[in-house]
Amino acid sequence: MPEIATPASTKAYDRLRALQREAGTLASVSRLLGWDQETYMPNGGAAARAEQQSLLAGLSHDRATDPRLGELIAECEADANLNAPGTSTAANLREMRRDYDKAIRLPRALVQELARAGSESQQVWKKARAESDFKQFEGSLTRMVGLARQKAECLGFSEGGELYDALLDKYEPGMTAHEVEAVFTPLEKRLSVLVSELLDSGRGPDDALTRAEVPADRQHAFGLMVIERCGFDLERGRLDTTTHPFCEGLAPGDTRLTTRYREERWTDAFFGTMHEMGHGLYEQGLPKLAGQYEDVPASHFGEPLGESISLGIHESQSRMWENFVGRSASFWQWLAPHAHAMLGSGLERHDADAICRAVNTVSRSYIRVEADEATYNLHVMLRFGIERALIRGDLSVRDLPGAWNERFEKMLGVPVPDDRRGCLQDVHWSFGLMGYFPTYTLGNLYCAQLWEMMNKAIPDIETQMARGEFGEILTWLRTNVHKHGKRYRAGELCERVTGEPLSAEPLLRHLEGKLKPMYGLA
Repeated sequence: MPEIATPASTKAYDRLRALQREAGTLASVSRLLGWDQETYMPNGGAAARAEQQSLLAGLSHDRATDPRLGELIAECEADANLNAPGTSTAANLREMRRDYDKAIRLPRALVQELARAGSESQQVWKKARAESDFKQFEGSLTRMVGLARQKAECLGFSEGGELYDALLDKYEPGMTAHEVEAVFTPLEKRLSVLVSELLDSGRGPDDALTRAEVPADRQHAFGLMVIERCGFDLERGRLDTTTHPFCEGLAPGDTRLTTRYREERWTDAFFGTMHEMGHGLYEQGLPKLAGQYEDVPASHFGEPLGESISLGIHESQSRMWENFVGRSASFWQWLAPHAHAMLGSGLERHDADAICRAVNTVSRSYIRVEADEATYNLHVMLRFGIERALIRGDLSVRDLPGAWNERFEKMLGVPVPDDRRGCLQDVHWSFGLMGYFPTYTLGNLYCAQLWEMMNKAIPDIETQMARGEFGEILTWLRTNVHKHGKRYRAGELCERVTGEPLSAEPLLRHLEGKLKPMYGLA
């Protein structure tokens, strides 16, 4: 059906898009300040930065709740052509309506307080983490949990649901805590069995080469070479260092990646960089620039059509490049000679197979972002259970370290040595990002399912990776995921691309198929 409308409604839609672009520009200023706070801002700038972010949050909220915005949305919704099912304009309007209805439920003062408190809390967390002292952070986290509960109460949730649903819905639209639990519970059991089988075999790979000491500057140069080869545009992006790695799509033509370097373990930064690059490729692939795609001629910056579908889909992109590409045997056939030349430090004594086996070692480790593929989701499930309990009121903040340590040892099988490697390791809660963690495992599930379909579409994908050719992989992702923006919901996109609803089976097939042979179990 052609997407045409009456002159009056077309004018309203154009005005609506202009307002969305202005809102997107304002949000990009806030994201830039956030990136700066995590990278180069001196500690002395923390108080002023909190005020800056609070002011911007208030201004953004004013725009998001402007009655005129609601009137324009309603006017466009009433036009049968603009709102015709299956059209891009209808998808844009659907998401604009969703965002507007949520925004008007939140008081301006609460939005500002969340921004101010999050900025201040992040600085407290950074110091507490460095000194491995949860007590320093307890007050700030108590404040953030309280604010998150207030936000959830304002947003509301479906009958039969819970407060946590309102927070989860921001990051994975339409999904509930009950649905997450239904996926996670059986997956946790099967992963626990797999991890035990692998570690009990006593025939795991030797990962000593991952602890080769490599200077940070060599690691940085190596990472830049790889991400550029994979397709990340360094004319429209950059790579910096931070305490907790992240990616920020600031604006059209400006995507920032960050990582952190440990000279005694070069693989941490490398796979962290690959992970953030996956996020960055998605950001660079969203239709924010006019003419980016032949069949998407307009710029959709600031609009839902220019935004990611969900954090689960975003995470599917990062985990795909980090693990399905970055830990594959074919990838290391290409990369091993470059690692020998650029990293040195004895790595030249190890061939591609040895490096591939080493970077796929399974272990019961403390840090989520450094965990292997088999145990990673157990780390996520731990956090889901804890933050859900915090929002429900079943767990108090002061009891968090004890609850974390107890659950961690039960799920991962090792005692937690200190707060830094325990409940203080992630930055998320300092910003009040409750409901965020489940999207990491959802991303792994989407990733595995998309990867199986991609392999059918690109039969020689392994041969291409072994030659260091990643163009077809990126093109497939651009065509099937990136260019659609938020036109589809995550579950809908999954079924459109793969023909099946989301399932844990592709991920389990991937893990068992790769890891069992390495551990002599197949």
